[in-house]
Amino acid sequence: MSDVVAALLLALAAENAELREQLASAQDMLVETAIDAGNMHALVEAMRTERDAWREEAERLSGSQSRRDRRAC
Repeated sequence: MSDVVAALLLALAAENAELREQLASAQDMLVETAIDAGNMHALVEAMRTERDAWREEAERLSGSQSRRDRRAC
């Protein structure tokens, strides 16, 4: 094998190793992002549930107030 071919193979191996390292880093970031997205989704769902509970309470109280207002007339 000539020196040129050996140098080319060495350069390719080094580039391959660097690209594998970059891929591993990107995969780690992707997993972290997926975890963060899952946590955010859970928070949004909890907020929606709380919002719905507040709406139901407001509607219930509003209905009670309307009945009292009609009785006062």
